[in-house]
Amino acid sequence: MITGAHNLIYSRDAAADRAFFRDKLGFPHVEAHEGWLIFALPPAEVGIHPTDGESTHELYLMCDDITATMTELTAKGVEFTGPPRDEGFGLLTGIRLPGGSTLGIYQPRHLTAI
Repeated sequence: MITGAHNLIYSRDAAADRAFFRDKLGFPHVEAHEGWLIFALPPAEVGIHPTDGESTHELYLMCDDITATMTELTAKGVEFTGPPRDEGFGLLTGIRLPGGSTLGIYQPRHLTAI
C-alpha cells in the first residue's frame, strides 16, 4: 500500500533552502538527523503529461489565491520570478529559493484531485 510521496529538491545551498521552507513557508518538519529537515507538504496530486523530449519531473506548490499568497510571502521576504502569468490552466509564477533554484507556484483553474 502506498502511504505517501517523498519529493527531493537538490540545492547548491541545502541549509539555506531548508531554513527557507521552515521559516518563510512555515512548513511543519521533523529533523531526521543532524540538520536534515524533512518537511510535511500540503495534500498533493500528480499529473502525467506527454512529452516528445526528455522525461522530467517537476514540483509546484498550489494556492487558492495567488495574489494573496504572493502578498503574504513577500511580507516575509520571499522573492518571486515575476507577476503571475495566465497559462490558461491557471496563474503561474516562481518562488526564488536561497540556493539559487526556482520553485513553481500556481493557482489552478482546472479541477483538482484534492
